[in-house]
Amino acid sequence: MERKLILAILAVSIFTACNNSSDNKEKKEDTTMKGMEHDSMQHMPTTSANIPALPVIPDGAKVFFRNLKNGASVSSPFKVEMGTEVMKVDTAGPVVAGSGHHHLIIDGADSLMAGEMVSKDSTHLHFGKGQTETELTLAPGKHKLTMQFADGLHRSYGGKLSATITVNVKQ
Repeated sequence: MERKLILAILAVSIFTACNNSSDNKEKKEDTTMKGMEHDSMQHMPTTSANIPALPVIPDGAKVFFRNLKNGASVSSPFKVEMGTEVMKVDTAGPVVAGSGHHHLIIDGADSLMAGEMVSKDSTHLHFGKGQTETELTLAPGKHKLTMQFADGLHRSYGGKLSATITVNVKQ
């Protein structure tokens, strides 16, 4: 019973974080393929003439956690600041060379394959409005956080533009 309660609280917290994630400095509308559900985008062929190729990653590009180190102990809720070098953080929607937006994968893979669509669920948080920070509420214990950068269509840039750390959420 206690485990179900914790899981329910975690699910609500993650959902709230996903829907309320914003960078207070900027509020931009998420323009990702308006009128299309994300699930239908996952099944779109990436070789279609209408869909641009995944942009090339510029030399020296990387993503990183600005305020968290691997193995950090945190109290929930806690702030996550996402950084980039060389790449520009932009809104979802258009595919622009040298730009993209952040995603956080909670307790999942270390990275997604290049070109793979980032799922949209309780463990894959999207920041398609160009946000560079959020606040997470996680249950006590050890959690793996993976930052995955993706293009305007939510296609992963792969392991070259991902960073993974583990945090310990205190009781």
